[in-house]
Amino acid sequence: MKIPVNISNHHVHLTKEHYEILFGKEEFKIERYLTQPGMFASSSFVTIETEKSRIEHVRVLGPLRSYTQVEISKTDARKLGLNPPYRNSGDIKDSAPITIIGPNGTLHLEEGCILANRHIHITEEYAKELGLVPYQEVSIEIPGEKGGRMDHVVIRPTKEAFFEVHLDTDDGNGFGVGKDTLGELIIHE
Repeated sequence: MKIPVNISNHHVHLTKEHYEILFGKEEFKIERYLTQPGMFASSSFVTIETEKSRIEHVRVLGPLRSYTQVEISKTDARKLGLNPPYRNSGDIKDSAPITIIGPNGTLHLEEGCILANRHIHITEEYAKELGLVPYQEVSIEIPGEKGGRMDHVVIRPTKEAFFEVHLDTDDGNGFGVGKDTLGELIIHE
């Protein structure tokens, strides 16, 4: 079964409280909608920082959430001198500390920085039809010159979803993923 494969660059999710610390009363604006229903790239950017280094121009994604989370790649983590865990979005307990710098303020998080697990967005209805359950692991076969089989891809069903794989920049670049890459979903028996 074919599935679109997309790359998710480093980004930040913020709570309303943390957004206001970083941006003050500045309106949270939509720059463009993402493929997942209700998700968008905002026009807001921050800098993420550790004692070792910093990465500037990191986009804030919307909508605002009930938790603040920074998602980076392993390459980003090495640059920042961090060793964050691989996690599903929202699982930030005991994750890596990070500082987020906005135009109006700074946040020092004791936890909140993760390496996002490879995952598939899928509707609950379609997942059920395929016999898939939340957080089940599947594999994806990526075509092309640098392609291959990618294991440990987590199923993330929600009521509304656009069926697609999300990879971080390291995985995407390592497998030669391009704009219109279609992978093959492999469900383990």
